[in-house]
Amino acid sequence: MEKIYLFYMISGFLLGSILFAYEIPRIWKHIDIREVSEDGNPGTFNAFVSCGAGCGILVLLAELLKGFLPVYFCSLRTGRDSLLFAGVLMAPVLGHAFSIFHKGKGGKGIAVSFGVLLGLYPWWTPALVLAGFYIFFSLVVPVKSHLKRSVVTFGSFCLTSFFTDWESAVRLGILIISLVVVYKHVESAKEAEGADGKKWRVQ
Repeated sequence: MEKIYLFYMISGFLLGSILFAYEIPRIWKHIDIREVSEDGNPGTFNAFVSCGAGCGILVLLAELLKGFLPVYFCSLRTGRDSLLFAGVLMAPVLGHAFSIFHKGKGGKGIAVSFGVLLGLYPWWTPALVLAGFYIFFSLVVPVKSHLKRSVVTFGSFCLTSFFTDWESAVRLGILIISLVVVYKHVESAKEAEGADGKKWRVQ
């Protein structure tokens, strides 16, 4: 049984390491998304902004699928009871954030995180909770800075998960995913500060 989890962890990490937000604009539009975007992030939002809706939608679907597929098929074969399933949940996000195909560099992991949570289908509660927090901090109690909004959203999502009766593996996976996403947002901001040669400020 452990070999099955290991297979999906490795598969998820390798699939996650394919940065579709970089590869699709490069192939379709001959654009290096890291060069034309403000934050240098190979992410879905930047693909929409820099390459248009068609390219952005394709990137979004690819990023969601690379999180969805390993989690969905592992869940079908093994269920979610073992703590090893947490490794399957976090693998695509870790691969995306620290891609082995890009010397450990990667994206911030928002789209692939949603893909991972959607992979729990037909149980979509975690994905809906995360989406709900994004909507809440975008419309109800607006957090203007994308950095702050993402940090508050994933932080709230992670804390909320520990007050639920969700499986321990799912809650552990959410904890690690949230830490990775928050870390990548902060790291990206620091890199932008260094690139500008001035003190970075959240507006």
